[in-house]
Amino acid sequence: MNSDKLLAEKAHGIGRMIFNNPERHNAVSLEMWDAADEILRDFADDDAVRVVVLAGAGGKAFVSGADISKFEKERSGEDSVRHYNDRVRRAYDNVQALPKPTIAMVDGYCIGGGLALAVCCDLRFCSEKSRFGLPAAKLGLGYPFEGLNRLVATVGPGAARDITFSGRQLDAQEALDIGLVQKVLAGDELEDFVVGYAKTVAANAPLTVKAMKVIINEVLKNPDAPDLDKCRALVDEAFASEDFAEGRRAFMEKREPRFKGR
Repeated sequence: MNSDKLLAEKAHGIGRMIFNNPERHNAVSLEMWDAADEILRDFADDDAVRVVVLAGAGGKAFVSGADISKFEKERSGEDSVRHYNDRVRRAYDNVQALPKPTIAMVDGYCIGGGLALAVCCDLRFCSEKSRFGLPAAKLGLGYPFEGLNRLVATVGPGAARDITFSGRQLDAQEALDIGLVQKVLAGDELEDFVVGYAKTVAANAPLTVKAMKVIINEVLKNPDAPDLDKCRALVDEAFASEDFAEGRRAFMEKREPRFKGR
């Protein structure tokens, strides 16, 4: 990796990518996005990793958006802005397209690009102190179709309009109420819950979980014309797998299945 501000860990079937820039509330620079791509490729290629957790270091923020201290270098002209936006868009796409479930563990601020990253993940769990916002309208920034599309898919058009038009911050309870997060926990319970949940997902049949993720994404991407051939192929793959036979045996033998992803 080419950045000490992004950390990777693997254990118990879980890959963890940790944004490690706590002095700037885990704001992200281009070099951090480059490192993120490398980490995600490694997680995608490693069969031992079955679920991926994204988190922020320091206990104050998940990700607070772009690193403003780098703007003069990274976003000062039309060409550099275009390059930056293309680079960040690719990073978000890579998170969403990861063929394994992704969980955003939010402990603190989840603002701007941090919120855009969180809605790329399949699930979001947060601490009670967490706050969410998209302050582009307060900064005069343009915001791309892809980011708003994911936000609308997550919270619906009404809540998305409120979040983007006002630029205000939402507390954890309001985030739960609109479906932005799936669960709110006390700060000292968040990590144990997320790790336990991730272990549950990691213990399930990988081919089935992959199929569920792809099919749900097909529904969200194009509900009128999903790629049904791809969806059927993934379902057929699961039924033809050794894991399906293992699941049946384990059920009959009243034991926990041992899935291998094949």
